Amino acid sequence: MKIVTKSAAAAAGVAGFRFQWPFSMDNQLQEYIPVGLLILFAIGFAVVNILAPTILGKKRVHNPVKDSPYECGMPPLTDAHTRFSVKFYLIAMLFILFDIEVVFFLGWGAVFRDLVKPVQEGGIGMTMLWSAVVFLLVLEAGHVYAWKKGALDWAPRRARPSAEDHDPES
Repeated sequence: MKIVTKSAAAAAGVAGFRFQWPFSMDNQLQEYIPVGLLILFAIGFAVVNILAPTILGKKRVHNPVKDSPYECGMPPLTDAHTRFSVKFYLIAMLFILFDIEVVFFLGWGAVFRDLVKPVQEGGIGMTMLWSAVVFLLVLEAGHVYAWKKGALDWAPRRARPSAEDHDPES
């Protein structure tokens, strides 16, 4: 099998030249070559960016002043690893949950008109609508549960004074 390069084909005046591999390769597999090259380029770029500073850069000088934390011109007053309340993580997880819900409904709303068509016209039919309603009801049940448990309250609840604390005789 003779391999013809593009420049040789152009010199010979061959129009519509397509490179042929010296071995048999399926057309579907050929479509992944740019993806493979992109992955190789990304890995090479990452390796060069990690190794270049260690090879080309100056060696770091360590001393207590340079290694101390520096924050806006002031020495740090508290420990950098303060503990967060569990409430913070609960709010963060609830935010992610309802954020994913919004992302789902944005995509669902974009294709709703096409998917709600009857099955004969290439759509899913009303099954699409009812499945989204069930999804929304399950999420809303979780929302109501979190609300009733007080997970969405930012401030801690104040203790109400009891009747024993208010002694009118004293």
